[in-house]
Amino acid sequence: MAKLSVELQRYFFEEDRQPDVKLADILKLAGDSIFGFLFVILSVPSALPVPAPGYSIPFAIVIFVLAVQLILGYKSPQLPQPMMNAEMKLTIVQGFLKKGIPLLQRIEALTRPRLTFICTSLPGRILIGCAITLMSISMMIPIPGTNTLPAIGIFVTGFGLVEDDGAISLAGLVLCVLGATLSISIVVALWFGGTSLVDQIKIWLGR
Repeated sequence: MAKLSVELQRYFFEEDRQPDVKLADILKLAGDSIFGFLFVILSVPSALPVPAPGYSIPFAIVIFVLAVQLILGYKSPQLPQPMMNAEMKLTIVQGFLKKGIPLLQRIEALTRPRLTFICTSLPGRILIGCAITLMSISMMIPIPGTNTLPAIGIFVTGFGLVEDDGAISLAGLVLCVLGATLSISIVVALWFGGTSLVDQIKIWLGR
């Protein structure tokens, strides 16, 4: 399989496409790295600093389903037909990818197969699946600030899966931890009327 950025550029910008794109159509690009490919594609809209109204929650639901299947050891995704046939305007996809492909190219310059057991072994994939599951839940929270960093964590972790680069996936897992911390802090601050997570922990420890 060619580099992911090359495949996306060819498929969405250099070939004639229908005005609406289905997830089933995109799967044809995935090759053997189908889980990582889907994590990258589905997290792009929320990971980029561009508006993605209406897409974060449905994409997060699909990511959640995929992550659970990764934990269970599935070799390929099993998605309901309505998800496979869900359509998205080609122009919207192209808008996301114009921002996302340069980022992909920068990451691709750093990637190579290393620490592959993290991406290919069952324990490694379970760890990755658990982290992505939690990040997808964070993306479903309808509160500003709880989806961008988790989506970036999914994006980077998934890209490591695509390239069998365990170092990149580990970097993505670090971002997932940061995303979880940020999301929990935001939720705690709202729940306790503006008190941050750190302040609330201090209060709990003080008691």
